[in-house]
Amino acid sequence: MTTATAAPKGWIVRALDLVERVGNKLPDPAVLFLLLMVATWVVSWALSGVAFEALDPRTGQPIAVKNLLAGESLTGFLAAMVNTFATFPPLGVVLVAMLGLGVAEHTGFISAALRAALTVTPRMLLTPALIGVGILSHVAVDAGYVLVIPLGAVIFYAAGRHPLAGIAAAFAGVSGGFSATLGIPSSLDPMLSGLTQTAAQLTDPAVTVSPLNNFFFTSASSVLIMLVGWFLTDKVIEPRLRGTAIDGDPSQMPRLDPLTAAEKAGLARAAAAMAVAAVLFVLSVWPETSPWRAPEGTPLPPGQSDLLVPQAPLMQSIVPLIFIFFLVPGVVYGVAAGSVKSHRDVVQGMAKAMSGMGYYIVMAFFCAQFIWAFGQSNLGALVAVEGASGLRALGLPNAVTLVGIILLTASVNLLIGSASAKWALISAIMVPMLMELGISPDLTQAAYRVGDSSTNIITPLLPYFPLIVVFCQRYVKGSGIGTLLALMLPFSVTLLVTWTAFLLGYWALELPLGWGASYEYLPAAR
Repeated sequence: MTTATAAPKGWIVRALDLVERVGNKLPDPAVLFLLLMVATWVVSWALSGVAFEALDPRTGQPIAVKNLLAGESLTGFLAAMVNTFATFPPLGVVLVAMLGLGVAEHTGFISAALRAALTVTPRMLLTPALIGVGILSHVAVDAGYVLVIPLGAVIFYAAGRHPLAGIAAAFAGVSGGFSATLGIPSSLDPMLSGLTQTAAQLTDPAVTVSPLNNFFFTSASSVLIMLVGWFLTDKVIEPRLRGTAIDGDPSQMPRLDPLTAAEKAGLARAAAAMAVAAVLFVLSVWPETSPWRAPEGTPLPPGQSDLLVPQAPLMQSIVPLIFIFFLVPGVVYGVAAGSVKSHRDVVQGMAKAMSGMGYYIVMAFFCAQFIWAFGQSNLGALVAVEGASGLRALGLPNAVTLVGIILLTASVNLLIGSASAKWALISAIMVPMLMELGISPDLTQAAYRVGDSSTNIITPLLPYFPLIVVFCQRYVKGSGIGTLLALMLPFSVTLLVTWTAFLLGYWALELPLGWGASYEYLPAAR
């Protein structure tokens, strides 16, 4: 067990300690999701008879709350239960990726690679580098949750720092900076721009929106996120964690021992195997007729590669590629270093990884049922549309309205995790409203992206939130929802304030938002 010396506590640390204590008194996450589902049933029953005037932008009809306690709703819930769990998106992503990671960890490849990297990486740059990798992981959709965040803990622990601080920094980059781009567009860009264009054409059918309309702003935002995350991790989070003992299984903790000759040989051969695999992969992707590309005839947004659209097999294979990326060097390293004697050692590594995922699978079951029920009820759509309508009715100045969109999005994000689902609901009201005030759809979308990212890291309804709690428990057994909330609350509040101010300053300086983007909406010019 690692002993810890508590630092003097200021009011911020005491407030975060209170958040942690209160949060950890909540029921187990699995039971919490069950209770939230029951609450959704009750609220849906209470509101099912109310006639709302707000129109659902997806259907053009008044929003109607569905009674989940009706007989047909309950039988439908039971009939869909298995499929809801089996098709829960994070479940397959996590388990498949962990199979490859499990082999790489069991053979010692990850430990050796990290120790080699830490010998050449300045200690002071670990935090911004980790946050930057988290932002970059958006290219691989949700891979950052199952790859970057646990490795953040391993890297910090191996460097003699608190592993929960590594989890916090990585989570801030992966999820708090979800809308940022580190020089490479993600699948979120064309997804949101498509919805923005659809909403804008409700007012002006001639409007077109570039898939990279926020690219310059989101790229600049990545620098802000790394700086804010660096400061908070080193100056707020780590000092507070000095009083938190690391009581995980010592045999499972990474160690910063010097590399042995066998380990060096294993790393060299693993690196060679990865290089060969990378070359073969690039050669398979490069041809215009590559099977990795989207099928012929797939509609492509302007400027978008047929490798990067959701229909492309490449984008649909990200998680299996991660599995292979860790499996191949893990096995090669193990054979060279002597930790793999037969195929049974490889299977044992996979089984060991799965044995540690039992608690997450239980939480994922109840999380999937709650999210399905909440979506069926239409309560999330009601909150989003009524909130947007209320903001429009206030008639605030443009800059204040933009801030209002950010705050509304940040609030709705606590209930609806999907970025595209929220924007589909909010954009149909906000984009035309601000166009009437002369604000471009591009700027409105940028404001949405700020609010959408900032509160990702503090909502237990994020599908990956339970998984990150499990990562924390590997190092601090008493970790719970409150522990993670207390870690991430400083990031969420600070990012919300600084990123909002950054957008307003960016607007005031009239810096370019992205390709083909503008700040003003001028009907005659479009």
